[in-house]
Amino acid sequence: MTKFSGFFQTTKLVETLRVSFQYSLPSLGLAWRSSKKLCVLVATLTLIASGLPLVIAYISKVIIDAIVAKTVSASLAWVCIEGAVVIIQTGVLRFLFLCQSLLGAKLGADVNILILEKAVTLNLSHFEDSEVYDQLTRARQQASVRPVAMVTDTLQLVQNTLTFFGYVGLLFSCSPWMVCGLILAAIPATVSEMRFSNSAFRLRNRRSPDTRRLNYLEYVLATDEHVKEVKVLGLSELFLGRYKALARQFYSEDKTLSVQRSKWSYFLSLLATGTFYTCYGFLALWTALAKITLGQLTLYIMAFRHGQQTFQTGLTAVGNMYEGNLYMSNLFTFLSIPTSIKEPISATNFLSTEFFEYGIRFEDVGFQYPGKTNWALRHISLFIPKGQSLALVGHNGAGKSTLIKLILRLYSPTEGRILLDGIDIRHWPSDHLYKRMGVVFQDFNQYQLTVRENVGVGSVPDMSNDTRVKSSIERGGADPVIEELPQGIETQLGRWFNAGMELSGGQWQKIALSRGFMREDADILILDEPTAALDAEAEQAVFQRFSTLTKGKTSLLISHRFPTVRMADRIVVIEGGQILEEGTHETLMQKQNGRYAHLFTLQAQGYL
Repeated sequence: MTKFSGFFQTTKLVETLRVSFQYSLPSLGLAWRSSKKLCVLVATLTLIASGLPLVIAYISKVIIDAIVAKTVSASLAWVCIEGAVVIIQTGVLRFLFLCQSLLGAKLGADVNILILEKAVTLNLSHFEDSEVYDQLTRARQQASVRPVAMVTDTLQLVQNTLTFFGYVGLLFSCSPWMVCGLILAAIPATVSEMRFSNSAFRLRNRRSPDTRRLNYLEYVLATDEHVKEVKVLGLSELFLGRYKALARQFYSEDKTLSVQRSKWSYFLSLLATGTFYTCYGFLALWTALAKITLGQLTLYIMAFRHGQQTFQTGLTAVGNMYEGNLYMSNLFTFLSIPTSIKEPISATNFLSTEFFEYGIRFEDVGFQYPGKTNWALRHISLFIPKGQSLALVGHNGAGKSTLIKLILRLYSPTEGRILLDGIDIRHWPSDHLYKRMGVVFQDFNQYQLTVRENVGVGSVPDMSNDTRVKSSIERGGADPVIEELPQGIETQLGRWFNAGMELSGGQWQKIALSRGFMREDADILILDEPTAALDAEAEQAVFQRFSTLTKGKTSLLISHRFPTVRMADRIVVIEGGQILEEGTHETLMQKQNGRYAHLFTLQAQGYL
């Protein structure tokens, strides 16, 4: 039974080590893709650096023996040789450090870019999932240092291994038992360090949600977006108190782990020190008894001391690699998150596709948000012919914005399908799909960029086209806003950067509307309550322009203001995630007990 128990424990240890180091080669692959030249330089210099300590140790032995033999010329010659080797060693180590620093800087930037490149491929559902945010937080933790540390530790391990075996060869000629003592004395401290590394990793992973909460509280307390409400509502004490509590919790956890780690590290290091001085005593005794020469004593002491340090450093590198693999597992786990949207039709083949129906069709579409059991939309069957303007009406949470998100392929239907010009929208290549769409959301972004860039991001290739930008600004009704700005369309907006100008909510909304008009080639225009911050007169003016500019184009509009809604060719009333009514303003108003007529009448009474 004991044999089987020992076998299973050994097998478990081997499996643990295998799993723990499974990301070493992928990490080296990241470094190789980042800079092949630097990787070759670092590897070459590491190999050279591994042999120089052995050469110096042997020369020291020769110098001592020459001194004892009173050979002056030989002593001086070997001292000069050792000095030259030390100079070479210093140069190699300095150049190695430089190459490692350059590789670290480039690899750190490349890994962050890799994370961001993955982030932009994720679906909206991923960004609404707190677990994905935790994975992103874990991936970005030490992302700029861990990959290069993995490379450095791997090469450090190779260097120390080569140097160590050189020292072992020297010590074997003296005493095999010293070699065993050198190895065994260093193992407990390394095992302990690996256990604490694992504990530190698990601690940081466990508190990823709290880390995001801490970052969020810092953002709320230190940005202009929240400062007004924080001050007026007196939220500073509440949020700062929560921040302090989390910070104290983090410190307490880190302190406990650090104290335990330092304590065990110190006591176990005593074992290695005791082993060294025991061997030192034996070597001193043998020298006194003339069993070995003074030069051999010097060589063996250097070999044992440096060999012990080299072995300890090598084991530390193993421990660091173990810890690094734990963190790199976070990176590769994040990078392996699957995206649900497939694009089986290539862009080349798509250009030759013949469309048999022009418009947007919903075929019994249902949608549930990830992790939810209720249906946001259910049994939606709807056709929007090309060139028609459609208004969506319903209370907040009825499913209007969800329907827009499905058209924009920010989500895929849970059941049913959506066709654009007769082809499943999931099969459209992204670049073809989004070139056809111009959209302005209610929660539009306020970019800390210039006016030109804020508007121009609606069509990046046309950002430098003054005619297009100014035309879009006029269409969005933002030209009076621009006239008041000191540098016109080159004015920096927002307060984050020097000389930035802050706009009112309504002014920002006009900038966002202008952005939506940048895509002149877009034949599908979507306005998801983009005029909420405008007064009724300004909104009416915007939609008058919108109605004129969208002639012949498909347009979808969400608005709570019925004078605007009635301008659409067709109106769809959504209630509880289902289509309740649809028709023109006139036909819907004629329905007895109709939902649209009821809502229109209620709003009209508010103006009496």
